[in-house]
Amino acid sequence: MNIIIKATQLDLTPAIREYVETKIGLLDKLLKKFEIKSEIKVEVEIARSTKHHRHGNVFYAEANIHLPKKTLRAEHFDVDIRIAIDNIKKKLYQEIVKYKDLHISAPVRRAKCAKKISE
Repeated sequence: MNIIIKATQLDLTPAIREYVETKIGLLDKLLKKFEIKSEIKVEVEIARSTKHHRHGNVFYAEANIHLPKKTLRAEHFDVDIRIAIDNIKKKLYQEIVKYKDLHISAPVRRAKCAKKISE
């Protein structure tokens, strides 16, 4: 899994880089099945943002995972960058599980149905 980290209006410290790589790297176990044809690319953007009527530091984290036939995306705004990263990891985990259920489990279910019908 190839993780690309982009920082906007924010200094990307080694601690933040390592935190992103460890948290997003945990999703690698779920994505191993899709790395047959090519390496999976994960783009993570971290930014300091001040949305309308919000004061102080507001951090934004966004991640895109490019899978065969689909791109999974998660974003989150929070006052702490680490909480925002944790939340996009949770959202991506849910998206990956949903994608796997649709694209991997469906052929297995169809094969079991066909076997029952043929018996």
